[in-house]
Amino acid sequence: MSVPVTWLTVAFATAICASVATVGADARWLVALGREIVEQGAIPAGVPFAAATSAGWENVPALGELVFHWLDAGLGDRGLVLAQALAVAVALSLVDLDMQRRRAPELSRVLVLLLVAVACLAAFVVVRAQVFSLALFPLLLLVLRSEVRAPSRRIWLVVPVLALWSNLHGGALLGAAVAGAYLLFGRLRREPVTALLVLAASALALCATPSLWKTPDYYLGVLGNEAARRGAGLWSPLSLHATLDVAFVAVALVLVAFALRARPAAWEVAAFAGLALLTAQAGRNGVWLALFLAAPAAAGLRIEAPRVRIPRLLRLAAAPGVAVLIALALAREPAQAGAGAAVLGRAAAVAGGSPILADALLAEQLAADDRRVWMGNPLDAFVQADQRLYMDWLEGLPAGDPALERAPHAVLVTAGSPAQKRLATKRGFREVARDARAVLYARA
Repeated sequence: MSVPVTWLTVAFATAICASVATVGADARWLVALGREIVEQGAIPAGVPFAAATSAGWENVPALGELVFHWLDAGLGDRGLVLAQALAVAVALSLVDLDMQRRRAPELSRVLVLLLVAVACLAAFVVVRAQVFSLALFPLLLLVLRSEVRAPSRRIWLVVPVLALWSNLHGGALLGAAVAGAYLLFGRLRREPVTALLVLAASALALCATPSLWKTPDYYLGVLGNEAARRGAGLWSPLSLHATLDVAFVAVALVLVAFALRARPAAWEVAAFAGLALLTAQAGRNGVWLALFLAAPAAAGLRIEAPRVRIPRLLRLAAAPGVAVLIALALAREPAQAGAGAAVLGRAAAVAGGSPILADALLAEQLAADDRRVWMGNPLDAFVQADQRLYMDWLEGLPAGDPALERAPHAVLVTAGSPAQKRLATKRGFREVARDARAVLYARA
């Protein structure tokens, strides 16, 4: 039996992403907190590895932290990259299944899968906390679109999906919003009682976390953190100066054009408008927009190409080749992002157990190595005043200089960053170590 071309496309895209994947910011803090949960046998109050005040923070994604800890403890960075590759494969496979159910031709599906891989490249090749959402968002879409074609009691599957998702990653809130669009604009008129009951149960499912009724406080904190307010870091808007952002915009316009040809339902238009707005506010949300547009775009593209067929023998030969490519990608040592081991070790020695002031990625590395920092991710865990001070320091603003007083001995910054450039000109600090990615300063 020949291997479907779409399967080979999914496997090839997964292999390419895995071969260049790195562990980025918003990943290792989960490792650190997961370790704390295991060691204490309970969810700690606040963020134990940070000196800044975090008491009262609602630690909702504790299950996600445990998963990251177990992956890191078992395989290190390879474990995190393996999870990322699996999430990418699941996401693309579910997208393909969604396209099949819309009866999109094989060639259309292959082209859309390739377009989606390009549009989502930034999300697919960097391991972050959203790895869980990469798999669960397409799963939710598959459930919702199945209900469009044949409404049934399966709509209640939305509830356990959101409950699991909320314990893994804050992207569950986005999933609940998309589900709400379907229930209000696609199901309410036909089955109002079912639609309203599932909508209410979905809201409760988001709160099926260790924080229970306090879960909304966590989501409000995430949406209102200082980086989100400033549109900085992971909350940065799309930029025409960033190659991947330009590629995303180009692909997204193509997907939108074909999706509109498929005459999407009212709920899909509402969800699309919301996702487009979120993407305009923070470029990293583009991955959800691309995944959402894939199925209607393939249905609108509808390229019938009976002459373009890959011979069965070639398909059979390609399968093991792609399998080897995936194996090699996962076997490699993941590319190092952030500081090297030598600089991290020197930072710990200079600090002597005192808190280290470090930017987001470096702070996460230190936390994962069981070192104490002043603050870092998750940014929303800390009081707003400290968030502002930390962001001012990261941006190299004079208003951020008081943050230096929070670190008695050591400051670790990314080479060439605004914080590093300002610190290099300040008296009272001397450079004591550096590598290609980070610079360590000690008080003179």
